Amino acid sequence: MKIALPLIVALTTAAPVMAQDTIINPAQSITVDLGIGANYKPTYQGSDDQDTSAWFIFRNFSYSGRENAGRAFSLTPSLGYVGERDSGDDDRLEGMDKINRAYELGLKASWRAGATEGYVTARKGFGGHKGITGEFGTRYRIEASDQLTLWAGLEAGYGDDTYNETYFGVTATEARRSAYTEYQPSGGINMAGASLEARYELAPNTAVLGELKYSRIIGDAADSPLVMEENQPSVKLGIVRTLNFAF
Repeated sequence: MKIALPLIVALTTAAPVMAQDTIINPAQSITVDLGIGANYKPTYQGSDDQDTSAWFIFRNFSYSGRENAGRAFSLTPSLGYVGERDSGDDDRLEGMDKINRAYELGLKASWRAGATEGYVTARKGFGGHKGITGEFGTRYRIEASDQLTLWAGLEAGYGDDTYNETYFGVTATEARRSAYTEYQPSGGINMAGASLEARYELAPNTAVLGELKYSRIIGDAADSPLVMEENQPSVKLGIVRTLNFAF
């Protein structure tokens, strides 16, 4: 977290060279929120202990142009990051293989009807896992004031066989080294939850984000011997800069 303060200062005070804070009737433009914050969450998926880690924010990617003006449907990039997991994170992981950090790249399809948005994402993992994972859900926007916007949402997460085996499985070798029995979950929905997000505009193109989320591990993932607690609450707080690229 030592890098957090300089990055926050940079995001708050520095205008990116390639970005424009004000776009006047651009033919086409790309908008994205970039930032950093803190995430208080379980030490690993299924842990009954919690810890604070960095929250790298990449969200609200949107494209606008004459050909998609007014469309309710959009297709945008979806990026994900999963930190490494080893026995140093939690004593319950003693004897389990280390899982390196994973980067995820994919797409998000979303559609809007008034203040309601539905979405589904699919991402391929690289590094720590090589599976397919994503989420689908819906959320409702509440304009509480000129500066404060809230979103109340419901969401489910899923993973294929490779993803679920990586984070919820126990191999024969791991079973011999640890206190767990061998377990091989199948792919499918592994999480369901509800969330409340808030965005407070500090200044033009700069905002504070917060999220309260309650998730519950379900399906084959919940039967994993690694899951000490099915209920997985988390709290996020960060700051973002909205970047606009016109072309």
